[in-house]
Amino acid sequence: MSGRTTPAGVTSSWSNWAGNQRASGDALRPSTVDEIVATVRAARAAGRRIKPVGSGHSFTAIARADDQRVDLTALAEPVRVDPGRRLITVPAGVTLHVLNETLAGHDLALANLGDIDAQTIAGAISTGTHGTGAGYGCLSTFVAGLTLVTGTGELLECSADRNPDVFAAARVGLGALGVITEVALNCVDAFVLRADERPAPLAEILAGLPELVGGNDHFEFYWFPYTDRVQVKVNNRVPVDDRPLPRFRSWLDDDFLANSVFGGACRLGRAAPALVPTISAVSARALTARSYTARSDRVFCTPRRVRFEEMEYALPRAALPEALAGLRRVIDELPFRVLFPVEVRFTAPDDIWLSHGHGRESAYVAIHQYVGMPAEPYFRAFERIATELGGRPHWGKLHYRDAESLRPAYPRFDDFLAVRDRLDPDRIFANSYTAQVLGA
Repeated sequence: MSGRTTPAGVTSSWSNWAGNQRASGDALRPSTVDEIVATVRAARAAGRRIKPVGSGHSFTAIARADDQRVDLTALAEPVRVDPGRRLITVPAGVTLHVLNETLAGHDLALANLGDIDAQTIAGAISTGTHGTGAGYGCLSTFVAGLTLVTGTGELLECSADRNPDVFAAARVGLGALGVITEVALNCVDAFVLRADERPAPLAEILAGLPELVGGNDHFEFYWFPYTDRVQVKVNNRVPVDDRPLPRFRSWLDDDFLANSVFGGACRLGRAAPALVPTISAVSARALTARSYTARSDRVFCTPRRVRFEEMEYALPRAALPEALAGLRRVIDELPFRVLFPVEVRFTAPDDIWLSHGHGRESAYVAIHQYVGMPAEPYFRAFERIATELGGRPHWGKLHYRDAESLRPAYPRFDDFLAVRDRLDPDRIFANSYTAQVLGA
């Protein structure tokens, strides 16, 4: 490293997308890896802390800086594409949206995605962001290698063959091991998805769950509280894009109904809670079946403008019916109403130490509450159910677990802590969240 000075800090405020996490302090925008190294070394020498931040789509305090925050969007590392190996290497601050467009320009794609594309790639993998599909793990399973600046100012490259223990830890590293500077991702040839969406009775879906999960590339459903109805979403690979959704229908369903009308319904429900069960029932019945084809990322990802807070738990897949039954009881007994549907997704096992899907097939249950509505009693009640069933909280979604309760849920928890001790002995990258979930 050339030893360049750190980028100048500007004192400013920060808020995440949901508005439930806020901070103020020095904001640094390094444009080179040298500047990141200098920033880390200066922080260590001064006894200060730094926290890399992405696009603010985590609901927990995982990206909230207690001291200095580091914005990586200006990092000007080159994008390198190897079409023959189906490999792309990108700077850590690139968003999934930009990544998807870049890949499409090379006739490549990620094999799976979540339902939004606003996150930075480093933020997405560090929290275990995932989509749905019995054959796919979280996005971190696509990582072929990454480079990070450790808490001692060392630039460290890791992969399955190079520093494999760091690789096993840093692919879902919670921002606790270093500043990720670039990520290499395994890709696939660009592909088309056919989306089939329809309303259905919850009991029918639970009864046919093994076939629905195992018989489709990507399967998920949304349950509407106070009803017995769900909206099913199935995505499967097809050879040609021969059934595009008309532009008006796309705007009507994904923009107007899913955002404008739904946002209005949430505001009405917040103002008049007694109407919420009726609103939920009408919403469940208003959604109609549709089938269309499109480029994969345009099917996976949809716009989300209605603000909410979220908790999500990864459960052993066999525990899903019991978890949903418990969740229904929780919602019925709450002294307030729940305005958002419950999302259920599925993933394959993986071997990443702090991945929610480590070592088991998972069912993810995501619960939401509209901004301005009470959430904590709802979330805590479901968390008690999920914890008893062996659930693991999503690192980027609200939860109340600490290191003591998380250790038995992750077989390699102490191995992760040992890597952290080695890479960040002075806790340069610590904040209140890492103290909660990893220990002080």
